[in-house]
Amino acid sequence: MLAVAATACRQDMHNQPKYIPLRPSDFFADGRSARPLVEGTVARGHLRDDDALYTGKAGGKAVDQFPVPVTREVLLRGQERFNIFCAPCHGRLGNGLGMAVRRGFRRPPSYHTERLRQLPVGEIFDVITNGFGAMPDYASQIPPRDRWAIVAYVRVLQFSQDARMEDVPPEARPLLGTPGVKP
Repeated sequence: MLAVAATACRQDMHNQPKYIPLRPSDFFADGRSARPLVEGTVARGHLRDDDALYTGKAGGKAVDQFPVPVTREVLLRGQERFNIFCAPCHGRLGNGLGMAVRRGFRRPPSYHTERLRQLPVGEIFDVITNGFGAMPDYASQIPPRDRWAIVAYVRVLQFSQDARMEDVPPEARPLLGTPGVKP
């Protein structure tokens, strides 16, 4: 029994030579224990070579076109993400009357003002990414493709609150106002 207990106390793994990152060392000539990354190194899965997709800008200016295809699935995803992240302040209609505002927080602008209708989509993406005024940034909470989905949904909200009869296809106009009937 004593032999088993004595072998359990060995410290070979504990006493092995090792270097803790950022601690000084005399192993390398520059005195560091870790090597600097090779210039231009990008972690796997983190290459962001599409400026429009990741920043909403091209050549330093906000893009006017979506860098991702806007499909029904993208719009549904945008609606879901909008309702989670944006509706508490901006309201489900984008009118700036969310629950947080009703509880005393500062009211954000309505998406339905002419100024915000005219913003390039890249500008809206940039505000979601970096924040603006009292709005915090959401870059760490919302991935870029979901941010674009939210921007697409914001455009749908803007259109829905400013739609005219001429925007409705002629064959669908008689169905308007008919409960339970979808065109």
